[in-house]
Amino acid sequence: MKITFKPSGVCCREISFEVDDNNIITSIDFTGGCPGNLLGLKSLVIGQNAHDVANKLANIPCGGKVTSCPDQLSKAINENLK
Repeated sequence: MKITFKPSGVCCREISFEVDDNNIITSIDFTGGCPGNLLGLKSLVIGQNAHDVANKLANIPCGGKVTSCPDQLSKAINENLK
């Protein structure tokens, strides 16, 4: 399943990811945001269970913001996968 999510409150403008039938993240791309951090996040989450990723990344802030790109990925997963 391919999911495209428009995050809010962060520099990243779009998160697109795919999960297989076992809820494993098989690919992920970020549009905008901090390239190095998001490439690192990408390499860490590919091959991982989406629900585990969502639980680990939820509520992570960025600077003075109450959300972050990892937190927005968590929201995208939780809103689209049951």
